[in-house]
Amino acid sequence: MAQAHADTTAHHGSDPNVYFVPHQSKWPLFASVALFVTMLGLASWFNEISWGKATFFVGIAGLAAILFKWFADVILESVSGYYNRQVDVSFRMGMVWFIFSEVMFFAAFFGALFYARQFALPWLGGSGDGVATNYLLWEGFSAAWPSSGPGSVGGNFQTIPAWGLPLLNTLILLTSGVTVTIAHHALKAGQRTKLLVSLGLTVLLGCVFLFFQVEEYIHAYRDLNLTLGSGIYGSTFFMLTGFHGAHVTLGTIMLAIIWLRCAKGHFTKENHFAFEAVAWYWHFVDVVWLGLFLFVYVL
Repeated sequence: MAQAHADTTAHHGSDPNVYFVPHQSKWPLFASVALFVTMLGLASWFNEISWGKATFFVGIAGLAAILFKWFADVILESVSGYYNRQVDVSFRMGMVWFIFSEVMFFAAFFGALFYARQFALPWLGGSGDGVATNYLLWEGFSAAWPSSGPGSVGGNFQTIPAWGLPLLNTLILLTSGVTVTIAHHALKAGQRTKLLVSLGLTVLLGCVFLFFQVEEYIHAYRDLNLTLGSGIYGSTFFMLTGFHGAHVTLGTIMLAIIWLRCAKGHFTKENHFAFEAVAWYWHFVDVVWLGLFLFVYVL
């Protein structure tokens, strides 16, 4: 019976008029549990509970194992020929909406930065309708940006110059956008060596970007007193750059998986949406960084 079901599934997968529906999967439930354990551990770690750190890493390890198996199932479905044109269209629509949701995610944080800088600071500094606020609550407060807020929350700090590591990381990400595009053209042209070299360089550049961002964070905490506790500037700075770094990490992992799939010959000139989806995501990461570089470091 199992073999008959498998044959039916394969037949449906090859039929352009039948949409492939996979078996019920246990991975979403397991992933939800792993995410809960991860966030519980992280919150407990931040609140200095003894078991928080260990719980966080247990959750991360469990999530990594689940994603590995989940990816393996999806890849097996793809290389087995289960996906038809209808499935490909739904994948593309899903990726477009996913990237749109990420755009709105970062828009919220950019909006918080804009609000704090253009509205909250002038009010606290005593301009316009904020005169009473400044006089009664924060007399003498300077509304200059960057600010740690009234009372110098977290103490005085220095900002990171835009023309040092941030500029270097900008050039690294822009270069990686070029290399992933070269890899895409090589895939469509059937140039296997050029594909693997260019895609491998993209993965390497992603790793180098993350290395320099870690160095930047260490410098900020150790030498500049710029921390998450440095008022509104510190919180928005680390929120924006930290979440972007998390997206670069995810994108680098995805690119590495695609490199392995390219090495195994999973893609053809005509059928390689997994590659395209990761390339779309990587270009999105590049564009977000340009906004970060301009509004967080330069202006």
